[in-house]
Amino acid sequence: MTNYESVLIARQDLGASQVNSIVEDLSNVIKKEGGEVVRVDNWGLKNLAYRIKKNRKGHYVLMNISAPATAIAEFERVMRVNEDIIRYMTVKVEEFSNANEADSDKNAAAVEE
Repeated sequence: MTNYESVLIARQDLGASQVNSIVEDLSNVIKKEGGEVVRVDNWGLKNLAYRIKKNRKGHYVLMNISAPATAIAEFERVMRVNEDIIRYMTVKVEEFSNANEADSDKNAAAVEE
């Protein structure tokens, strides 16, 4: 199966439990289509660079997905219909990036200086 990273931004007025519910529903769509959600990373409520649909903030969620292309098509269709998701982007990757590795690389570079 192919690896994908998907980032979605949910509306600012949703609670954490509602965002988790959205992520769970999206995970079920992937599983039903024969894929697997490898990791979900909830980044929390962040400021947007510019207003999107009258929102100044949004709940960011990163999902690492291993699934066929048909599952991703259905996944994006469900996100497009959901009014609580204001933006999303899914990209195909060779392997998943690891946030912990990126942080350790930054720390190692700082120590070397």
